[in-house]
Amino acid sequence: MNFSKISIVGLGYIGLPTATVIASRKQQVVGIDISQKIVNHINNGEIHIVEPGLDTLVKSVVEDGYLRATTVPEAAEVFVITVPTPLKSDMSPDLSYIESACQTIAPVIKKGDLIILESTSPVGTTEQVSAWLDKLREDLTFPHNSGESSDVRVAYSPERILPGHAINELVSNDRIIGGITPKCSELCEKFYEIFVEGDIRITNSRVAEMSKLSENAFRDANIAFVNELSIICDKFGIDVAELVKLANSHPRVNILNPGPGVGGHCISVDPWFIVSQSPNEARLIRTAREVNDDKPKFVVNTIKKKADDMNTKDIVCLGIAFKADIDDLRESPSIEIVKKLSELGYNVQVVEPNITELPKKLNGGISLISLQKMLENSDKKVITSLVAHKEFKESAEQLLQRDIVDFCGLTTS
Repeated sequence: MNFSKISIVGLGYIGLPTATVIASRKQQVVGIDISQKIVNHINNGEIHIVEPGLDTLVKSVVEDGYLRATTVPEAAEVFVITVPTPLKSDMSPDLSYIESACQTIAPVIKKGDLIILESTSPVGTTEQVSAWLDKLREDLTFPHNSGESSDVRVAYSPERILPGHAINELVSNDRIIGGITPKCSELCEKFYEIFVEGDIRITNSRVAEMSKLSENAFRDANIAFVNELSIICDKFGIDVAELVKLANSHPRVNILNPGPGVGGHCISVDPWFIVSQSPNEARLIRTAREVNDDKPKFVVNTIKKKADDMNTKDIVCLGIAFKADIDDLRESPSIEIVKKLSELGYNVQVVEPNITELPKKLNGGISLISLQKMLENSDKKVITSLVAHKEFKESAEQLLQRDIVDFCGLTTS
C-alpha cells in the first residue's frame, strides 16, 4: 500500500533508520526534529549517528527525493512517534517528550490519519496519546473514546532493533502491533507491510506496550544473574569466563557473559517502567535492575585495587559506549565508571574510537586519546577494557601484552 506521505517524529537512533528504510521503499517520508543541526545534516545526505550502512542509504534516499527533514510539522497520512522516554529522578517514566510530539503534530493531523507510537512506554501510554490529541483537536474523534468510528487511528508498535544492526533488523524482525481498536491495528498493519518482512503480530495496545517492557526486563534479569555471579566468582578467585563456558556445556543452560553494568536507552530503563506501575509485585524485576545498577561500583573498586597494587594514579579505560561498535553513550555504565575514577583522584584517559569528543559530564581532567597513542605509550598505567569494540579486538595481540583488567570479555573472546 502506498501512503502519500509518512512523517517520522524524532530523528535519533530509531527515527532516522526507520525513516530511511521506509524511504528506500520509494515512499515520501518527512522527518521532524527539534534540532536544526540534525535537519541540516539529513538534508545534506549526511548522518549524525554511527550505524553501519545508514550513511550510504541516507545519501541515496535524500538524493532521490524520498527523504527530507524539517523542524516544522507537515500534513501526512501516517505519523510515527520515535522520541525518547527517559527516567525521572524517582525512576518513573518521563512522558513529556511524547506529549510534546503530540502537541507538534496536532495542528496538522486530519480525518483518516494514523498515529503510531514506537517509543518504549508504560502500559496505557497509547491511550494517553489518543487523549492528548483529542484535547488538542476537539474537531476530530479519537479511538480511546470513540472506538471503531474514530476519525483518527492510534496504535502502538515497539521498535525491537539492535543498535549496529538497525537497517537489517527493521526489515527482518517480527513486528508487534497493538491498536487501540481492531481498525487501528488493521491500518497500522498495512503501514508496516511496506517494509517489514518478518511476521506481523496483532494484539491490543496494552499488550504491545507490555511486550516491549517484558522483553527488556527478561534480558536485564539474565544479565543481572551473570553480573552477580561474576562478583561471587571474584570473591572465591574463580575465573568467571571459564565458569560460564563450562556451565554452558549443559544442554539447557545458556548463561550470558558479564559486563561492567547495563546501558542503553532500553534494558537499563524499561524495567523501571514496570516497577513504577507495579512496585509491590515487580520484586524480581526491581532486584535485577538494582544488581545491574550496582555493578559499576564493583568495577571501580576492582580498578582502584589494581591501581594501588601497581602504585599508579594513571588509568586508561577502553570504551565508554553502552555496547560494542556504536557511538551511543546513553545510560552507559562505563561513563559512570570513568567519572567516579576521576573523582577519586586518578588520571583517567579514555579510548573510544566512535566519538570525537567526550560528553560534557566527563569534562575536566579526563582526556580522550587514540588507541594508537595508548599502544605506543609504555608508561605504567592500569588498562581496563569496558567495551569490546572491534578496534580493540583487532589489536588484541598488542593489548594482551599489557596487564589488562577485563570487564567485557575482550581478552577471552
